[in-house]
Amino acid sequence: MEVPVTQLRNKMLEELQRLNYSHRTATAYIRIVGEFAGYFHQAPDKLGPEHIRQYQAHLFQTKRLSPYTVSQYVSALRFLFVKTLRRHFLTEHIPFPKCPQRLPTVLSPEEVARLINASPNLYHRTLLTTLYSTAMRRAELCRLKVSDVDSQRMLIRIEQGKGRRDRYVPLSPKLLETLRTYWRWMKPKTFLFPGTVKGLRADVPISSNMVWYACRQAALAAGIHKHLSPHSLRHSCASHLLEAGADLRTIQVLLGHSRLEHTLVYLHLSPKHLQAIPNPLEALEVSNLDDVKRSRRLQKK
Repeated sequence: MEVPVTQLRNKMLEELQRLNYSHRTATAYIRIVGEFAGYFHQAPDKLGPEHIRQYQAHLFQTKRLSPYTVSQYVSALRFLFVKTLRRHFLTEHIPFPKCPQRLPTVLSPEEVARLINASPNLYHRTLLTTLYSTAMRRAELCRLKVSDVDSQRMLIRIEQGKGRRDRYVPLSPKLLETLRTYWRWMKPKTFLFPGTVKGLRADVPISSNMVWYACRQAALAAGIHKHLSPHSLRHSCASHLLEAGADLRTIQVLLGHSRLEHTLVYLHLSPKHLQAIPNPLEALEVSNLDDVKRSRRLQKK
């Protein structure tokens, strides 16, 4: 259920715009508040702490949403009650769920090559090659324009990425060769990877679902059974850069991370760095394994 076009909805939209939230985030927040109000069949400003508690339990128990998805709901409800309605006392009643800390999926260089080679066509191959080479996010790839590719300076401009930040990433010669071959065939106008309208190719951004589909199709064809997504290519690129000797600060800038601690996760993904320090077991003087008894039975005294 959508929030009706009311003064509260307009006020929330104005506040989102005033704080420079992205259109995508604003749309998601309005949708979530609409679902919240629809669940209780009341205007959201008439609801309080007990309604919030019931709704969070409903998200987990009935809708079975992941903690990461529920966190987005929490962010939207916090924005409504704290930023829009100025009810700061409600912050403690809208807690973020504890999210499990999982390491992201990373492919080996050989698996990335298999994935790219398994692409069914030039469109998908160029898309996956660009994702891996630039380590850009899926949404950033969808909005990438032909004019963002600067072959003179060998850079690609990523405009208004996450957090409304612009950045440049290197354009590798191999990617440039792929993009030129692709451009001569596809001849894109505005968007580098045009999408479709009513089943026909149009000068609109590709949908994020199509990027995910291209990744999964190639993974199946390559026989890669890891839990793979477009973001896995971003993680793989960052991990491979670290193993090749790039420093964390450089990787942070390339990825567009706002904080260095977001980049530190790649230290946990790099075998080279994990094996750089000798294991303390290696320094112990232990007896020869040939002298250790094989039986697990305890000797009687």
